[in-house]
Amino acid sequence: MNQNVFGAVHLGYIVIETNRFADWRRFGTDAIGMHHDDLDTDLMRFRLDDQECRFLLRRGPAEDVVATGWHLDDHTTFEQIEARVRAHGVPVVHGSAEEARMRGVERLLRFPGPKGITQEIYTTPVISPRPLKMPASGWVTGDSGMGHVALTSTRPALIRGYFNTVFDARLTDCIDETISGVKLKIRFLRVNERHHSIAVAAVRGLPIDPIRTRVQHLNIQAATLDDVARSYQRVHELGFDMALSVGQHTNDKELSYYARTPSGFEWEVGWNPVVIDECTWEPSTHQGISIWGHTPVGQTIIDKLAQFRQATRSLTRPEQTVPALSTPGIPDD
Repeated sequence: MNQNVFGAVHLGYIVIETNRFADWRRFGTDAIGMHHDDLDTDLMRFRLDDQECRFLLRRGPAEDVVATGWHLDDHTTFEQIEARVRAHGVPVVHGSAEEARMRGVERLLRFPGPKGITQEIYTTPVISPRPLKMPASGWVTGDSGMGHVALTSTRPALIRGYFNTVFDARLTDCIDETISGVKLKIRFLRVNERHHSIAVAAVRGLPIDPIRTRVQHLNIQAATLDDVARSYQRVHELGFDMALSVGQHTNDKELSYYARTPSGFEWEVGWNPVVIDECTWEPSTHQGISIWGHTPVGQTIIDKLAQFRQATRSLTRPEQTVPALSTPGIPDD
């Protein structure tokens, strides 16, 4: 029986590979405002709530997200997704006890994902007995998951097909935006009540990817507007780069800003996005990503040239896909 798993899937943790541990410790704890734990010289974690791990940072050269972990409601959902992946001939690997411990989960299964980002699933997170020590008053997780991941792609239909096949993801809406003369189509996919857990941006009419990293940005949701304002101030005061100033999005109405992480991709801190009502929601297309704000901060002509060079290099470097799990859905162009 092919049971629909929509609503039983929640973004649970992110694995980042980096050699910039000192910068990441300051960025995650002192600037953004998360709880920090050192495991050893090659591993550290950030917490947002009572779960032991929301971000696992391991030492390595990628300077990028290398895995996303999805929290499933029960073992039935776990087995259903495992069966789907296996039925499509895609290899799955059970994580070791040590890998599960590092991620703060009881057990996990991994399989290949779009853009070379490993997808991991688990059912039971480990709850920490230690109280949170962090500047922020709190973060919104729960049934909505811990935030979202945004990707840029030359094969957006395949990414949408992948998450539909594996997690029964639904298209929430789209945004058409023009940045520096380049036309973008951004698709927003949800797997639960959160407006989107995955966003996929593509350059219209050109098979180029202007972003070096596998992810364009990560998002976490602050508990209060004051938390957003205070973290924005800390990012500035500590000397981290700001990518986009405070603004409000057209589609999910989230008020947010974007900082640049020590690894180069962006980090969005947001507040108060809409929660989807499945009985009434209909996909639509918005013109422009923001109602107000979200203006670029400190971007120079050199930055734009570097982005252009990255885009041209992407023409000679095929994007990693998982064809067996990536049957395109209904076109939304």
